[in-house]
Amino acid sequence: MRAPIGSFENACPAVDRLDLLTAPVAKAVSTGWGGIPAEQIIHVDTDPEIADTAVFVEHHGAGLLDHSANCVVLAAKRGSEVTLAACVVLSHSRVDVNGAARKQLGARKARFAPMDTAVGETGMEYGGITPIGLPAAWPLLIDPAVVDEEWVLIGSGSRRGKLIVPGKALAALPGAMVVEGLGIRA
Repeated sequence: MRAPIGSFENACPAVDRLDLLTAPVAKAVSTGWGGIPAEQIIHVDTDPEIADTAVFVEHHGAGLLDHSANCVVLAAKRGSEVTLAACVVLSHSRVDVNGAARKQLGARKARFAPMDTAVGETGMEYGGITPIGLPAAWPLLIDPAVVDEEWVLIGSGSRRGKLIVPGKALAALPGAMVVEGLGIRA
């Protein structure tokens, strides 16, 4: 199978690679969501040593940066209540944590969640966290530029491999909200 973006040697439908995905991602991929056919979710098997976006695009082609998105976990606090949420922006952008994200979450303060919290609560590996398979109760904030991409390269839940999905598929995930101004071009 040829991936719709990039030039990957090892691409196939993610449902054929459930053994390479973390449990929450494998469940979400096999169950599906929002009418997105499971066959449209592509897994590309890659070296975990080059999983970080900058190194990954350097190895697989700088053109992928325009089609790659990062998912980060935030801890938003209002009073004593802490809400965990995820934000997805294109890789050449950064999340407007204390502007758009904080306001959308109705929080007084927002910050990146500690690594052990992000990993423990998602069941995914740090550096591979993806919006697919996140806890359903979490708010999932997505920049419109991500949804507008025909195909988006995102984490797979582990540092080994990436997923390629239609941008609109991310907006159909549980808890997803498209938030203007979430991503600020870096």
